[in-house]
Amino acid sequence: MSNLPSPLELPIPLTDDQFWQLCQQQEELQFERTAQGDLIIMTPTGGITSDRNSDINFQLRAWNRQYKLGKVFDSSGGFKLPNGADRSPDASWVKLERWNALTLEQQAKFVPLCPDFIIELRSLNDSLPKLQKKMEEYQDNGAKLGWLIDPQRKLIEVYRPDQSVEILDSPTTISGEDILPGFVLDLTEIFS
Repeated sequence: MSNLPSPLELPIPLTDDQFWQLCQQQEELQFERTAQGDLIIMTPTGGITSDRNSDINFQLRAWNRQYKLGKVFDSSGGFKLPNGADRSPDASWVKLERWNALTLEQQAKFVPLCPDFIIELRSLNDSLPKLQKKMEEYQDNGAKLGWLIDPQRKLIEVYRPDQSVEILDSPTTISGEDILPGFVLDLTEIFS
């Protein structure tokens, strides 16, 4: 029995079209795929994490609605990364020029690029090392800025290209820097 794969990560070979069809047919579940093609089945989040995700996406969308610099995606949005992985960050943003360069078909399916900005929010049952590895994968695939928000420890790990991870301890806000000019995420509700 110990040789069986984890029920959440399964080595099931699927083509991109088969993976897309699976996701469309099983809308109540959320899937990701690793660069090696392993299928990851993710459970729905609990109330606390869902509320925090909603707050993050609300703030990011409100900023983007004002500045109109790109497109905002929630945790349901899928991205086909350059390394072949299919990922769905908790919140993400893509520059408008990159979005507009895609065809309508590319925009309608899993977006074939890595977002410019990524947020992953750690829930109570998330493995920190797995989330950190995922953040590194985003950086390796072209993300310009990433935040791993860990409410349990009240820490934010900031990921930038070609830099060491910066750790912020109990910040009340965090800036989108020059990637998202003018965006400041208020962490009051997320860390409460």
